[in-house]
Amino acid sequence: MTKTIATLIASLFATAAFAQTPAPAAHAAPSAKTEVKVAKAEAKETKAVAKADAKETKEVAKADAKETKAIASATEEVAGAKADAKVAKVKAHHKAEKSKEKAHAHDTKAAAPAPVASAPVAAPVVAAATAPAAAK
Repeated sequence: MTKTIATLIASLFATAAFAQTPAPAAHAAPSAKTEVKVAKAEAKETKAVAKADAKETKEVAKADAKETKAIASATEEVAGAKADAKVAKVKAHHKAEKSKEKAHAHDTKAAAPAPVASAPVAAPVVAAATAPAAAK
């Protein structure tokens, strides 16, 4: 523990001593050529920054367009799927309706009695329960 404290104190003194060193001497007033070079460098840097910003803007716009296109495509696919489902539903409904009609027609055929060739039927004979009149 004492070694770490000693190291910290030593580093503190070293940084304090380093901070006390005098700054390098400033250059004399810059010449006109230097000012022109600095201005050109700044203009070049500004141009590069503007170019980078334009490129970034273009990429962002491109990404947005791609995303919009993907969303439109997905929407179109959903609409197509819905239309396909609707067509399938209509076909299934039509098919079911046809089979119902067919079954109904088959049931009416089976329910209707077959026409039977009928022979003339004799009238039933009713025996009278009356006594003969001669018995009186």
